[in-house]
Amino acid sequence: MTYRLAIFDFDGTLADSADWIFGIFNAVAARHRFRQVSADEIEMLRGLGTRQILSYLGVPAWRLPFIARDMRQRSAAASGEIKLFAGIPDLLEQLAASGITIGVVSSNGEATVRAVLGERLAGLVQHYECGAGLFGKAAKLKKLVRRAGMDAGEVACIGDETRDVEAARQAGLAALAVTWGLARAEALDACAPDALFDTVEELRARLLGTGP
Repeated sequence: MTYRLAIFDFDGTLADSADWIFGIFNAVAARHRFRQVSADEIEMLRGLGTRQILSYLGVPAWRLPFIARDMRQRSAAASGEIKLFAGIPDLLEQLAASGITIGVVSSNGEATVRAVLGERLAGLVQHYECGAGLFGKAAKLKKLVRRAGMDAGEVACIGDETRDVEAARQAGLAALAVTWGLARAEALDACAPDALFDTVEELRARLLGTGP
């Protein structure tokens, strides 16, 4: 399969932000009055879907926008601490050199995404749709695809959480999932993505049409 547009999630897909997220988790939980968790519980939660996680934590839907805003603010303040996964800079450069359009759809803020990517890599991303609600990515994906002028069959969505797979499905787009982020492979596999990747090299081969 050859794609003309690759749309990436940011946290956990391009950016290695899991440790940072887990490090502030209980502080956010205390502020927004949901369940605080131990290190063992965090590892258990990584094997669940997003809705299962929210149920376990006791997070009511009405709190989600406030939690998301808090997380965006904290992430912006900590953008200098968050790094890209190894291999991601080369991946983005190779996609751009191959003529594949790159987009980012994220719950994080655009300024933070650009800061972590750095000026050179941020310039390779042609379309940004940031500040998405926890379950609001499908609308952002559709908007980006329309703006890019692509057909649905030419688009791959790449993410590391079950909600990323669900959003791609809702938008009628191919859902490629990666296991190096927040969710473990079994949680992602349960969502039946179009493909599941353990390494950046495997993902690169798929996007460039040189692998399965």
